[in-house]
Parts: sequence; structure tokens; C-alpha cells
Amino acid sequence: MRKLFVPTLMAAALGMGLSAPTFAQTAVKFSLDWRPESPNSGFMVAADKGFYKAEGLDVTIDPGNGSVDGINRLASGSYQLAMSDTNSLIRYRDNPANPKIKAVFMLMNAPAFAVTSLKKNGILKPRDLEGRLVGAPAADGAYANWAPFIRAAGVDGTKIRIENVGFPVREPMLMQGKVDAIVSFAYSSVVALRSNGFNAEDITVMYMRDYGLELYGNSLMASPQFMAESPDVIRKFVRASIKGFMEVAARPEEGVAAVLKRNPVAKESPEAMRLGIFMNDNFMTADVKANGVGHVDAARMARSIEQIGETFKYTNKPAPTDIYTDEFLPPKAERAVPAALASKKF
Repeated sequence: MRKLFVPTLMAAALGMGLSAPTFAQTAVKFSLDWRPESPNSGFMVAADKGFYKAEGLDVTIDPGNGSVDGINRLASGSYQLAMSDTNSLIRYRDNPANPKIKAVFMLMNAPAFAVTSLKKNGILKPRDLEGRLVGAPAADGAYANWAPFIRAAGVDGTKIRIENVGFPVREPMLMQGKVDAIVSFAYSSVVALRSNGFNAEDITVMYMRDYGLELYGNSLMASPQFMAESPDVIRKFVRASIKGFMEVAARPEEGVAAVLKRNPVAKESPEAMRLGIFMNDNFMTADVKANGVGHVDAARMARSIEQIGETFKYTNKPAPTDIYTDEFLPPKAERAVPAALASKKF
């Protein structure tokens, strides 16, 4: 009798025009690193398909102002979770007076940092940059790692001129010949160029990681107060987000649709292209396929800290555990990449 009692009361209440009971949802304020685009679509799909809601979370997803700014948003207390550049966090944590922000989920196992040019400019390897003019937004996460890239690649940075350009004019300046190359996230520049009539063979892309840079890319970060007060909320958010990205990997069209719903200037074909580049080059790496989504190798993180220190003078060098924690990740079995996705070309 007891098993039937509650449903019967609920049915009676609904029949009388009363609403079913609602359960409190924990509000979470989350910032993307940029406007809604397909590399972040897993978060949007997690919201649209009710993954956050199923965890008891009411998540607000706001656009960002670049892959460095998320750290500032967390430090100010205006956001609890934010996407940002892991390597910028390493520099930030060098100051012991700064809030002890940490990365809690590594989204980009392989960073998208790249130098992009047009084939006609003859920039095919890092040393070809010497004597050239390179456009780079000062607030860009890729440019934040320019100095260690130049050192790792064995290039004389004094022979390269850098022009601080705005995000909206970066690719147009390359197309117009006003700069010889640009520093960016590869999926942003390649899609912009392809969308403006350039063919794949017209474009050259040098991923910084292919020239000795052992860095990670953008990660989900949390404020120290939120980690201390709401660790279970972070675990729920990370679990639901991973589920969202796996859903996008299985059905990319859902990721694109989630972006188009939120970004009025986005278009289907460019976003599908952007998502394919992200999945192939930044998300579904060999490391992720072997160790699961969100995996971070402690030795590699230590090497990245050392590498950044070759061009950034530490006063209080952070340890890997100051930068990243895996305590909020679900078990490896829940993060494993299915065989069908591991062999998929996006």
C-alpha cells in the first residue's frame, strides 16, 4: 500500500490542477572562455539535454572575453567556475597573494595554440617567422604562450615584430596582407579563412606543440571558495559536462545546434568545421583515448611548469598540485572513450 500511496496522491494533485512537487536546484554561475562556439558545445548540450538538471544544478552559462580572462572572473568572485588557459594559471599562481584557483577538468589535452599564415607568405616552419610581422591579440591564450614557443622552437624572437591586434581584425589583417602571420587558436583562424574563400591548401598552420611546447590547453577552473564550500557541486558539474562532450562526440550535429541556438552570428557549416578540428586535434588525443576524458599526466604538467619558467621568472614557482586536481573527476570507467569514438574521424 505504501508504494502506491505517494504516486496516487501526486496523480490526485495533478488532477486537481496542482503542480507536482519541485526540488531545489543549486545555482552555478559558469563562464566560457569565449562566445558560444562548438569547442565549448559540450557544456551547452549538457544544459539542453538536462544533464545538469539531473544532477540538481541550475547552471548559467555566460560568454567570455578571451581564454585568459576567466581567471580574473574567478578571482573577482563574479563566477564560481570558468574556462581559461591553464598556462596563464601557472603564471598567476606564482604570486602567493593571488587566490588559489585550480583547474578541475582538463578539456584541451592538446592546446590549440598555433601560428597561422597563408601558404603564399612562405611561412612553413618557425624560423620563417624571423623578419616578419605577426599579429596577436594581447589577451589571447595562444599569444600568452608565445615566449616559451619561440624558445622551444629555437627562434630568435628579437627578429620578429609583434603587432597587438584586436580579435575581430586578426584574420582580416592576415587576409589583407597587413600582417604575415597571426597567433591564435587554430580552429578559430582556419574556420575564418575557409569561410572567406580560402581553400585548405592555401593555409599553413604551425601548432606550437609540434615544435617542443609541452603545454596543456584550456581547462575548467574553480574558485578556492567554491572548492572548499561546494566540492560535490563541482563533481556533479564535471560529471554532467563530460557526459555533454561525449554526447557531442557521438552526435556532432547536436553540438552545432546548441551553439546556433545561443550565438546569433554563428553559422552551421563553419561551426561543424570548427568542431571537427577541435575534436580531432585538441580533445580526442591518444592520451585521452588511453586514459579517459580529463586525464592529466603529472609529469607532463611538471614539465610544462618548467618550460614556462624558461621565459617567465618565477618568484614562487607553483607545483603541479597547485595548478590541477583530479579530485573532482568521476571514476575512469565513467570517462573512458568508447571504441567507436576512439576510431572516429570527425
